[in-house]
Amino acid sequence: MLATIKQVNDGYMAQFERHFQHSVDRVWAMLTDNQKLKLWFPELSIIELREGGSIQFDMQDGTYEEMTITSYSPQSILAFTWADDLVRFELYEESAGCFCIMKEELQTITEHTPRDLAGWHVCLDVIQALLDGREIETRKQEWEKWYEQYREAVHKLS
Repeated sequence: MLATIKQVNDGYMAQFERHFQHSVDRVWAMLTDNQKLKLWFPELSIIELREGGSIQFDMQDGTYEEMTITSYSPQSILAFTWADDLVRFELYEESAGCFCIMKEELQTITEHTPRDLAGWHVCLDVIQALLDGREIETRKQEWEKWYEQYREAVHKLS
């Protein structure tokens, strides 16, 4: 399902929702254990897992971007800076597993926004597949499909 994208007070909010048929512990590990994180977002590494801690983004050119963890509650909340924006994961236990809300607070909409949103969409799909013991063979093809839909959704905001 496409993320909900709406204008909020001083920017925009994209909200993704996923129901995982896996425990909060397993989903949390996908977000915070560097070995599991590498499986769905190889450029990210948790440096210090705590509020005020950091996550590192490997720019693939020998440089790294430091992102600050702005909110942290074990097994529940992980929020961090994403350039000028903010990314937040919230996990809630359900009888059949875990409900995940992922939000990206966007300061502005740029031509890069649909690319990022499609990327997050595919990342969440990859987490689901990994937890289910499946693989998404062609992430690029999946991204291209979602990119077009996010491009249209973002265009409607302007």
